[in-house]
Amino acid sequence: MQERTRRIFMTICGVLICGFSVGMFNFSALGLDPFQVFVHGLFHILPEGAPGFGTVYAAINLLMLIAIFLADKKKIGLGTVINIFLLGYVVEYSSLLFETLIPEPSFAVRFVFLILGIVIMCFSSALYFTADMGVSTYDAVSLILSEKKQWKFQICRISSDLFCTIVGFAFGATVGIGTVVTAFFMGPLIAFFNRTVAEPMRYGKNVGV
Repeated sequence: MQERTRRIFMTICGVLICGFSVGMFNFSALGLDPFQVFVHGLFHILPEGAPGFGTVYAAINLLMLIAIFLADKKKIGLGTVINIFLLGYVVEYSSLLFETLIPEPSFAVRFVFLILGIVIMCFSSALYFTADMGVSTYDAVSLILSEKKQWKFQICRISSDLFCTIVGFAFGATVGIGTVVTAFFMGPLIAFFNRTVAEPMRYGKNVGV
């Protein structure tokens, strides 16, 4: 398989699997991810009569997209487009699937879904990050910081996740165990899957040897 074909495959599979994992995360009902906490926090402080959450979420993503274009337009591509136009539907239908199959989940079941969702999310993120054909606006932040500032990706990711969590919580958004686990472990897990799965998939098994 040619490298470009592998990159397209990694991008499409990565984003779609990521949507499925977000559905698992949402089904667990144990806390929003850090970026969602950030957006909900900003939404809470808007005055009465302000646009709805969906409009606010889209506006924040649009502003971030402009900033990312100015900082590193290479981060905008196929993965970005799929994230914007398709990811939401995958999340919606996967969440509905889990709710249909397990209408009254116990805490243990929800906790298992949370952990699996985070691990799968990190795996899928590593796939489309390494494919380098565009990422979501939030994912681009830590990637650009790690490349521009020469900092480790996991440090940049943990820092951005903690920033979003603290700001969102300060403005009234709900923080749960899922938020905390995500903030501290997504960066290292994505870096692990980058090194062990995604980079060998793109460049060959002997990468880094």
